[in-house]
Amino acid sequence: MNWRLVYTKQAQNDAKQISQAGLKERVIELLEILEKDPFQTPPQFEKLLGDLKGAYSKRINIHHRLVYQILSKEKTIKIIRMWTHYEK
Repeated sequence: MNWRLVYTKQAQNDAKQISQAGLKERVIELLEILEKDPFQTPPQFEKLLGDLKGAYSKRINIHHRLVYQILSKEKTIKIIRMWTHYEK
């Protein structure tokens, strides 16, 4: 059974930048992996700290990350960011 993906407003806004930067195919690939198994490696995932404690990230490229939260009870992946998580 697949996981359900939901997107924050920020992630929806990031999608526009992803398209313009030519990273859409890579993001789609990562989203398909998350939908099947958010703990799958490769690609590696990283537990985040600080403001994003409890969230995870996978690399889109050297600079950008796909940041997500796993809601196990709901079998849902909440996509928080699809750009860099260092910018506010």
